[in-house]
Amino acid sequence: MTRQILAHPMVSFRLRADKAGRRLLSSHLVPMILLAGLAACSPYAPAQRDEHELALAGFTAHFADTTARWQMMSLLPPQRLTYRMSNLGPLMLYADPLACGCVYFGDRKAYRAYTMLHQQSANTEREMTAENNQHPGWDWSVWQISADPDVVARIRPAY
Repeated sequence: MTRQILAHPMVSFRLRADKAGRRLLSSHLVPMILLAGLAACSPYAPAQRDEHELALAGFTAHFADTTARWQMMSLLPPQRLTYRMSNLGPLMLYADPLACGCVYFGDRKAYRAYTMLHQQSANTEREMTAENNQHPGWDWSVWQISADPDVVARIRPAY
């Protein structure tokens, strides 16, 4: 009797479907779990953490919202602290082209606050000096408010 029941077309179809479903589920389950895990890992997470720490230290974000600013930002090493000389002395810069498309500006006080959070070695400061000497031409005028396009100037609140 059991053979007759198992031989029935509806029962045999269900058994085959169940086996196929289990195979399909088991063969696709592992890749789906891996994809979900990878989706949880954001490539922007380290940059966002750095942005938060820079803001806490006193750095201010200046968006590269013009072509000239984007070109100046591309002269900086991405996601690394460096400096450029200005009339006020060295200004610390941190370019973030991926997460925010901006450059963080900070003075010596902000830099000291940032180094309290991150232990900077003497090698790091030598690397910043070497990088600065490679790119001496830095145009501060593109970061002034007067360099904003009219559309951006109307949208942006007064400083």
